[in-house]
Amino acid sequence: MGKHRRPGPPNQPSRAVPRVDADDPLAAYDKRRRPPMDQYRRHRPVHGGAGHLRPDEPRVLEEWDDFAYAVVGTAPTLTAAQEWVNELQIGDDSAA
Repeated sequence: MGKHRRPGPPNQPSRAVPRVDADDPLAAYDKRRRPPMDQYRRHRPVHGGAGHLRPDEPRVLEEWDDFAYAVVGTAPTLTAAQEWVNELQIGDDSAA
């Protein structure tokens, strides 16, 4: 019960890092190929700064290419960028 103890119930595993399959010889490699926090698409303001400020400014759209985020386009506003990010998630759910 030290001061650096992970918050939450002690009987639940941490959700910060996905589990790795011990039987898969390429599991460590596959783990490094996943995007941070399993976020395959993201958007950033063109001129930097916080993402929630100035919603009318253009955004850079980035997609994970199994190694790093690559720029794939731009969006005119924050709303359009958020729709683009959520488009992939909705498409994945309907395909399952």
